[in-house]
Amino acid sequence: MFEQLKLERPLVVFDIESTGVVPQRDRIVEIAVLKIMPDGESRSTVRRLNPQMPIPPGATAIHGITDADVAACPVFADIADKLLAYLENCDLAGYNIQGFDIPLLENEFKRVGLDLRTSERRVIDAYTLFCKLYPRTLTAAYKFFCGKDLEGAHGAAADTAATWEVLLGQLEKHPELPREIGELAKFSDNSDPDAIDRNRRFKWNGDEAVVNFGKYSGRTLRDLAENEPGFLRWIIKSDFPDDVKEIARNALIGKFPVRKSSAGNPESENA
Repeated sequence: MFEQLKLERPLVVFDIESTGVVPQRDRIVEIAVLKIMPDGESRSTVRRLNPQMPIPPGATAIHGITDADVAACPVFADIADKLLAYLENCDLAGYNIQGFDIPLLENEFKRVGLDLRTSERRVIDAYTLFCKLYPRTLTAAYKFFCGKDLEGAHGAAADTAATWEVLLGQLEKHPELPREIGELAKFSDNSDPDAIDRNRRFKWNGDEAVVNFGKYSGRTLRDLAENEPGFLRWIIKSDFPDDVKEIARNALIGKFPVRKSSAGNPESENA
């Protein structure tokens, strides 16, 4: 199979596990690198890193890495020079690396004064290839699960009817899917376990509420209430959802979200 891929220089396939999903704020806790040479020779390595920040429970639930697991591990600055040299003159590949892994890695290098220079590399993103080969539109799903062309696509009535047929087609093709509506809803839930509000304007960083947007992204709610109250007043006066405004309003009077776990799901309450 490798003979079908022609390499002009080494190709590095890599994946990152992190503290979260915001490349500008979050940090690497594990990086795996597979380096494939043009002659087919390959070598791989995996390193865990201390991110120098708490790993949120939502992130641990995904990759299984805890604060204790990385407490004695090197920080990114310890490996940065060696890693950059290892990536020298290599093209890059991975799954959704253009949207996440590369920006996160670039930011890690910037923090220690180094430049990954991805513009000089060719990038192969298997996620992008997957999306182009297998479109995730309703029209494509209707063709795949129902074997028919969708007439009147993007009309509300046609799309509604097609969606129902697609759902039934999914249940028919995948007997492993739950049939009970509550369990099926849980299976289809794609919400962020670290989100405090529905729109993810505030998120959990460990047990501390942090801002998840704008120039104060990553700053704790307590810090902003004390040092930048004008930002919270701006949220209250602006076009934000009511739950976001309530969090900001409560923070200004010293009431902050408290993380609770119920059946493994984080919730928040004002205290």
